[in-house]
Amino acid sequence: MDFTPVIAQVWGMLAWFIPAALLIGLLKSPWAKGHIGELLVRLFAHWQLDKQTYRRLHNVTLDTPDGTTQIDHVFLSPYGIFVLETKNMSGWIFGSEKQPLWTQKLYKRTFKFQNPLRQNYKHLKALEATLGVNPEHLHSVVTFVGGSTFKTQVPANVTQGIGFIRYIQSFQLPVFSAAEVEAMLHALQTGRRAPTLATHREHVQNLKRRSDPTAERQCPKCGSALLMRTVKSGAKAGLQFWGCSAFPKCRTMQSL
Repeated sequence: MDFTPVIAQVWGMLAWFIPAALLIGLLKSPWAKGHIGELLVRLFAHWQLDKQTYRRLHNVTLDTPDGTTQIDHVFLSPYGIFVLETKNMSGWIFGSEKQPLWTQKLYKRTFKFQNPLRQNYKHLKALEATLGVNPEHLHSVVTFVGGSTFKTQVPANVTQGIGFIRYIQSFQLPVFSAAEVEAMLHALQTGRRAPTLATHREHVQNLKRRSDPTAERQCPKCGSALLMRTVKSGAKAGLQFWGCSAFPKCRTMQSL
């Protein structure tokens, strides 16, 4: 019996099935979901925010005392600077403003992730240092895309879909002149790391180093070494944290 036609048919099916399976797997990866979410936000902003009023930069990597920080989107306007963190997630989302970790409930599975407001705080501090602006004019914004549902009350600056557009446009009091906005745009364009693969790789390495308890750390305020310390008394006795070696002159503390 000649199996050639059967083999040819099976091979023809595999020829499209394998690439399709690989593509589906890639689209479900955290890397792809992150980029898709950022692309959606770019499109929303392109359609809804006037380009001359809201000057924008995307994927901004800035140097920090302990390495680098990467900002998804920055919108510079006469009404303030809006720092936008994008989350492409589905399922139920549980979290509050002060919780260090939020929860994603996806069917019967539960995942923990960093509070995006805390994540965005470092972005704001990096921009404050780079631009030398009043921190009152820096606004943290988080938007969730991907069909997620908030199951707990979240702050007004945590939005879904194009909700970040309404939040940004709710600020109508001018705090910067047009010339100041252009100057800040130029400062970020020249002060940012080049948006290349090498920059991304270095940023990933910095993230891994910061999560390594054995790695050397530098105080972001005074530049001295950070040392691992332990709370000796009180309700948090036994809890470890990073403390500045210049204490008590410098009282910087960071959670592990």
